[in-house]
Amino acid sequence: MSSSTVIVIGLVILVLILFVSTIKIVPQRSAFIVERLGKFRATLQAGFNVLIPFIDKVRYKHTLKEQAIDVASQICITKDNIAVEVDGILYLQVIDPSKASYGIDDYRFASIQIAQTTMRSVIGKLELDKTFEERDTINTSIVEAVDKASDPWGVKVARYEVKNITPPQSIKDAMEKQMRAEREKRAMIAESEGQKQAKINVAEGDKQELIKRSEGEKQRRINEADGKAAEIELVATATANGIRQIANSIGDKNGIDAVNLRIAEQYLTEFGKLAKENNTMIIPSDLADISGIIATATSVMNKMRQGKKE
Repeated sequence: MSSSTVIVIGLVILVLILFVSTIKIVPQRSAFIVERLGKFRATLQAGFNVLIPFIDKVRYKHTLKEQAIDVASQICITKDNIAVEVDGILYLQVIDPSKASYGIDDYRFASIQIAQTTMRSVIGKLELDKTFEERDTINTSIVEAVDKASDPWGVKVARYEVKNITPPQSIKDAMEKQMRAEREKRAMIAESEGQKQAKINVAEGDKQELIKRSEGEKQRRINEADGKAAEIELVATATANGIRQIANSIGDKNGIDAVNLRIAEQYLTEFGKLAKENNTMIIPSDLADISGIIATATSVMNKMRQGKKE
């Protein structure tokens, strides 16, 4: 192979190298920082781009997608002097590639450091029990601090999430005992409330039973009184009607004779009963005179009749 052929081949290879080095294809959601002779020239966006060989050079490459950066666990001291181990995830995105390239040496490392520093500061203001309840407060404080510091770097912090808050084992054991005691306390309270409600229900039932029973007794007495009153009224009415009928009968023809006969019958009946019940009897001299008794009763009847006519 002659020297001229070698030279031609070398020139072809050189042209190919130069051609390849002038072409830069930037992927979607990416940005390349180009320097010309060591000075910032342009930011290449996604697509086909042409550079000047040996003069233009891609110095930095950035992704414009949101990045999830793991923040390593660290020891933080709470307000009540308890050492807890805390880790999290930081979500950020490059907004201005040129600032991200020249505003700071490593924006990822700087963001992590600010997040950890802020986390220690926030947790130092909280007691241990509050650190589990105030996760949103911790996240918001870290986002505000990192976002404010990263603004000159062309980086936007989207959010921060605390993954784990791990207290020492001794604290875990104490918290477990406290939770167990709290559960037992709630169980005892619930049981006592149930017993209290049961007693209240029983007492209320007894009260209602007594009330219903007394109302029933009251109604029974009222019904008995109404029945007795009606009975007395009926008896009185019947007696009055009987007396009226007797009076009317006496005024009829032969009424006096019937009365005399009735009186004689009653006299003999009662006298017979008296003789059966007592062995010894003292009889008035005029008691055996039936005709006299009848005459006396007849005289009374006549007087009553005459008074009624007047």
